Amino acid sequence: MTDGVEDSEEIAALEKALVDETMDPVDIPFSLLKSITGNFSEAQEIGRGGFGVVYKGVLPSGRTVAVKQLFERYEILDKTFDSEIDCLAGLKHKNTVRFLGYSSETQYLRRLCDGKLQWVAKRQRLLCFEYLPKGCLAGYLSDASCGLHWSTRYQIIKGICEGIHYLHQHRIIHRDLKPQNVLLDDNMIPKIADFGLSRHLSESQSRDITENKFGTMGYMAPEFFNKGEITFKTDVYSLGAIIMDILMGQKECSDVKEVVESWTDKFGTSKSHTSLEEVKLCAEIGIKCRNYDPRNRPATWSIIHGILDEAEISNWSVTSDVATSTEGQVQSLK
Repeated sequence: MTDGVEDSEEIAALEKALVDETMDPVDIPFSLLKSITGNFSEAQEIGRGGFGVVYKGVLPSGRTVAVKQLFERYEILDKTFDSEIDCLAGLKHKNTVRFLGYSSETQYLRRLCDGKLQWVAKRQRLLCFEYLPKGCLAGYLSDASCGLHWSTRYQIIKGICEGIHYLHQHRIIHRDLKPQNVLLDDNMIPKIADFGLSRHLSESQSRDITENKFGTMGYMAPEFFNKGEITFKTDVYSLGAIIMDILMGQKECSDVKEVVESWTDKFGTSKSHTSLEEVKLCAEIGIKCRNYDPRNRPATWSIIHGILDEAEISNWSVTSDVATSTEGQVQSLK
């Protein structure tokens, strides 16, 4: 086979993974990802974090993907890559970012070392995801007086809750939940992203301990920050901080009355009793999630159950997949 034929087959496989949500992630050549990102051009950079840079990739068809190139730090490169692959493989939910494929190659380049030309190994570890055009949630946070309408904020809160619940059902602890790691699609549907710090627990595990306390202040649970302890309630604390961000534009508020009054002023004479009840419910959940003691934080299945039950008085409907996942979680707790 010629390189051109191989390239066309590889592009076709990535195109198919992009449009067919039932497909498993595909192995993508480094050369293809390098090509569609303009040789990882700064002009196509769309994000940067502690473990890598994310670029916009443009396929020949005009469709777009997101390409995450991990930094080449020997102590974290393979561990981070393997962790993300382990957590992302098999995840298929409307509130988690779609994982399309990966690239793992080692190149040998001639480099001048100690005055001599030597062959040096350069490892390339990349991940490919669906491209979310609206960017991250962090760019849309504001207090009640401006920004997103309540219905959109409520949709985002519910979607994040459902996404985290799905991860926990699959025994995945995200560990780095924050507005920067929640992406939004064209319809403002939230999708949880960036699984570089995630942990995949075995069926016999309920907790883990780490000495590497990577995370973002304000979203890190106190037991993780103080002792390196990781449980599903670690994510719940972060969820609470995100909910308060969405409600008030900042996470420090701990007064339900203050939140409701803020939104009462926003709704004004057109205020809806149903909407205010939703605001109150979300504020109560956000504050409970941020309880210092993880034992007093709610589980994700109870959060979803509470939100969706209250929402029956509004126009929201309980989708069959959420109902099924909630039932499965209840069964698993028996």
